[in-house]
Amino acid sequence: MKIAIIGLGYVGLPLSIQFAQSGVSVLGLDIDPMKIKRLNSGQTYIKHVASEVIRAEVDGGRFQASGNFGLISEVEAVIICVPTPLNKNREPDISYILETGKAIAPHLRKGTVVILESTSYPGTTDEDLRRVLEEHSKLKAGVDFHLAFSPEREDPGNPDSKVGLIPKIVGGLTPVCGEKAVAVYSRAIKRIVPVKCCRTAEAAKLLENIFRGVNIALVNELKMVYDAMGINVWEVIEAAKTKPFGFMAFYPGPGLGGHCIPIDPFYLTWKAREYGQSTRFIELAGEVNTSMPHYVIHKTVEALNHHRKPLNGSRVLVVGLAYKANVDDMRESPAFHLMDRYKAGGADVAYYDPHIPVIGPTREHSNWQGLQSVSWEKGSVGAFDVAVICTAHAGVNYKELADWAPCIVDTRNAMKDVKAREGQVWMA
Repeated sequence: MKIAIIGLGYVGLPLSIQFAQSGVSVLGLDIDPMKIKRLNSGQTYIKHVASEVIRAEVDGGRFQASGNFGLISEVEAVIICVPTPLNKNREPDISYILETGKAIAPHLRKGTVVILESTSYPGTTDEDLRRVLEEHSKLKAGVDFHLAFSPEREDPGNPDSKVGLIPKIVGGLTPVCGEKAVAVYSRAIKRIVPVKCCRTAEAAKLLENIFRGVNIALVNELKMVYDAMGINVWEVIEAAKTKPFGFMAFYPGPGLGGHCIPIDPFYLTWKAREYGQSTRFIELAGEVNTSMPHYVIHKTVEALNHHRKPLNGSRVLVVGLAYKANVDDMRESPAFHLMDRYKAGGADVAYYDPHIPVIGPTREHSNWQGLQSVSWEKGSVGAFDVAVICTAHAGVNYKELADWAPCIVDTRNAMKDVKAREGQVWMA
């Protein structure tokens, strides 16, 4: 079998390697020529996908990266893994999906299986993508080619998360489309979970992320309430999670990050309006989670005031830029929102992240592109008036941070086991 995977990012690249390691010939398609060049030389650009793993599949002839979409005519299946962001009005932007559909449609052969993995609202696959594919290929979905949706379930930074072992939900346009898509994934994934149709699979993915978004909003709100009562929310959560049934621990933070939880729920909110339905839980959760950077700013100002310093003119070090611990993924990271607000308040802002030595291109925060991480040494870290822990990477020495930084604002409970001076650590 030979397949094409379009979009060699945090979803497409690990999936490509999993298929290649399973003996499938993989054509990885992307529009970034530098990314293509690096991959074909066996070099990674994603921390949790090792270069030697990529090199083995390239040298073995099982993986090749290219920007030539005409090669679609040589494959049996196409898997689409492209971004689905929100636009400036926080409405779904499926332009990457549609443009990909237009690019591959002229090269589709009869019998090709097309599978979308990009998270979107129910109806994206069987309405929007289907329309583009049929218009530009002159083929009919479900008759001439097969169409399906299978949501990605990547968990970057989790060493126990293996692509081949994560159950794969698959929903087809028709029962035969579903069977064909299941047959594709069965070559590389241990457990396949077939569902009735594309929309069921799309809705399942949204439910997974809405569930997390709503529960994170709950503990974020409780963090502020308990703080006002003088209660440590982290201690509360640790106590509550000893209950062996009926409770699942979620943890507060400075806001939501990553490409999934801050974005995906609003795809359903937007689509629900078409049916005259409101999504009050999603919208309320969004309000709470997006307000968290304001709370962190407030606690930072409070901490600086305790040390008789204003935010204006202070030096602020954001510790941890990635959206999640132990990864190099900056997408939708709340750290950027904090940095923007600190800078707007007159502070001199820098960051430290062992996984991100320099800030690369981002969709919404290009003003920080090119900024380099400060060095982790006493002279550098100690020169800042306050250090704000935004992401709790395991590789950061928090004892050294306590020794060097005069003031610390901790949004992740990273300092819980570190002895600090009176008034040095402020929980936010």
